[in-house]
Amino acid sequence: MAQDVELSSFDLRYESYRLKNPALEARLLASIAERGVEEPLEGVEAGESKILLNGFKRYRCARKLRIGHVLYVSLGDDEAAGILELMRASTTKSLGILEQARFIDDLRRLHNMRVTDIAETLSRSKAWVSMRLGLIGEMSERIRQKIFSGAFPVYSYMYTLRQFIRMNGVRKQEVEDFVEAVSGKKLSARDIERLAHGYFRGPPWFREEIRNGNLTLPLERMKQVPEDPQGCNEFERTFLKDLEIAGKYIQRVTAKGQDTRLKSRAFCAQANLLAAGILSRTSAFTRTLRELHDRTGHA
Repeated sequence: MAQDVELSSFDLRYESYRLKNPALEARLLASIAERGVEEPLEGVEAGESKILLNGFKRYRCARKLRIGHVLYVSLGDDEAAGILELMRASTTKSLGILEQARFIDDLRRLHNMRVTDIAETLSRSKAWVSMRLGLIGEMSERIRQKIFSGAFPVYSYMYTLRQFIRMNGVRKQEVEDFVEAVSGKKLSARDIERLAHGYFRGPPWFREEIRNGNLTLPLERMKQVPEDPQGCNEFERTFLKDLEIAGKYIQRVTAKGQDTRLKSRAFCAQANLLAAGILSRTSAFTRTLRELHDRTGHA
């Protein structure tokens, strides 16, 4: 049953677990200014305070409008049980996959719940739980902060950035630097995708421009790349694929070549012959690539 409580009584320790959406929050602020907070906030009891789990946008809007009391529904007095109850209702409460991941990680680390127990309680598979744990586990704290604060779009992280995170040879620092550079710039998902492809696959000057916050030139260059592959003839399409494959394997060899596990006599004998053959072609390859780069840059 909903009760009327003071806004100041809420404990906001889980606020960073919920994604911020400034545009949505602005519309909600206008609605609350006109009609008040209509939907109760939800949380769990912790002595005199109430640990808020759901309703942070409504809380922030109420605070901005100097509303002192709001409706509140208690999910019990146990944090883990309250989180699980919120997640069970997430289809109607619009709890996103990253928000689910944050809460599941919390249940496992802080509340010592096993993957099997979480899955059974939520009537989900262990794979469903493990996928979300993996998702939050691969995200650094810097990237997490940018995404959950609303500075970097969730869509761009899920469907653009993750493919580069998994690429061999791409360092975590490079990914963090990219997110830092484009966050808060109000770029479209398409523009972020263009910049990401240039940043992780393009030349050093391209990455440097983005790191320095100079996004106009890189965006213009990427927009010149035709969306329709039919803009090239068959020979050009084949050669572009060759360049993509060459870039991919150069990156893989560079990343793996220093690995100390490469030491057996059989490996050394074969690798020495192959490396000698590649080195004999390096000068011609580099010269051709430089000429191609200069020629296409002026096209």
